[in-house]
Amino acid sequence: MDAPTTTRAAEAADGLGATDTRRRQAQDTPDTAPTGESGTPAGGSGALAGGSGTPTGGSGTLAGASGTPADGSGTPEEGCGFPGASVDTLLVRRSLAEIAPVADAMTSYFYALLFIRHPGLRELFPAAMDAQRDRFLQALLAMAERLDDTPALTAYLGNLGRRHRAYGAHATYYPAFGEALIGALARYATESWGRETEAAWVRTYTRISQIMIDAAAEDERRGPAWWQGEVVSHELRTPDVAVVTLRPDQPYPFLAGQYTTVETPWWPRIRRPYSFAAAPRPDGLISLHVKAVPAGWVSHALVHRARPGDVLRLGPPAGSMTVEHGTDTGLLCLGGGTGIAPIKALVEDVAEHGDRRPVDVFYGARSGHDLYAMETLLRLQRTFPWLSVHPVTEEQGRLPEAIGRFGSWAERDAYLAGPLGMVRRGVDVLRGAGVPVERIRHDFPAELDPVDQPRSGACMARTPSMLPSR
Repeated sequence: MDAPTTTRAAEAADGLGATDTRRRQAQDTPDTAPTGESGTPAGGSGALAGGSGTPTGGSGTLAGASGTPADGSGTPEEGCGFPGASVDTLLVRRSLAEIAPVADAMTSYFYALLFIRHPGLRELFPAAMDAQRDRFLQALLAMAERLDDTPALTAYLGNLGRRHRAYGAHATYYPAFGEALIGALARYATESWGRETEAAWVRTYTRISQIMIDAAAEDERRGPAWWQGEVVSHELRTPDVAVVTLRPDQPYPFLAGQYTTVETPWWPRIRRPYSFAAAPRPDGLISLHVKAVPAGWVSHALVHRARPGDVLRLGPPAGSMTVEHGTDTGLLCLGGGTGIAPIKALVEDVAEHGDRRPVDVFYGARSGHDLYAMETLLRLQRTFPWLSVHPVTEEQGRLPEAIGRFGSWAERDAYLAGPLGMVRRGVDVLRGAGVPVERIRHDFPAELDPVDQPRSGACMARTPSMLPSR
């Protein structure tokens, strides 16, 4: 599938028209410098860098940038639109709000500083940087939202740190990113910038970079940063959708509902996320559903060029859109286009665990011809009486709204996978139908998680990276 379609800017999603053009390009066009679910090398350190601090030798901290606690002068007034936020959080958010109108210029300046001061880091990033800059900004905003929520911040940044490890980022890179970040903010946040704001950013960056470094170190103790996967099967389901089956070179542990990042030999350092299309198999093989999207270098290579015998590079599994098997709560699953891949995997996972709770799958596409996985789903429905499959095409209306014709879902755990637009509408429809936000799982946390709502682990699947998502 094109990006964990349950994810943040799925590789575009399946031609359902719900994902805007910019998102599609961000998911599968080459980013100029490596950035990850977000702006430095895909998987790289994701650290921010900027002006005054100097590297402190790899711990991720900055020195010399007014790193002592603010003395209180110039402290933002209480409230400032963020009631209950700490002083550092208020200062960080205020500076980000100021640079919003010039965000493109600020992120461009950030990368210019980074590459001029540390030219060796340029090779970590893809050739085209537009999408990378967008991801970097998204990562900053997502981090700022979570600053006063330590569990959410740790989960978000931990995922980022593990991804950056897969992209080749090292702990020693973080100070460089921090320096460039401080420098860029000082240049563009002129009204809010001062000694206290700089000190708040230094403390904040030191904190977030250390969380990412620690997560990467823990991940290194558990397994490799990447795997080699040989293509053993390549099946075209439609002219632009392929099912690609891989044999990893060593055991690859993952859960149904998760995703991986894929790098092809034809586009080095350009990586894209794809959800697993099946639950873990005894033979260790992995299946992905890939849709070739406009201007999608990686997706076009996987659909139209890859053949058995080709070797791809896989990042570690990520995402938490997984099933909790300690409960009998029913599932409501919405899959749009290749977003049906992780939904199919979840159904197989429920079956393998012997669960008999009700599962309703709504599978949407433009036309019946585009419902390429329908035969497989109907076969599963005939096998498992607890499973109900509902195909939805454009003639019947849009996918999220269609669920309202089939009753109430307030007591279900909901899973959404597909284009960002579809997932956004689905979240709105489900919340309007009484489904608690903490029981709605998807992989677009940065785009859809409201600041004032709790973020369950299930909604932390994909995080925008500060490194390239290649």
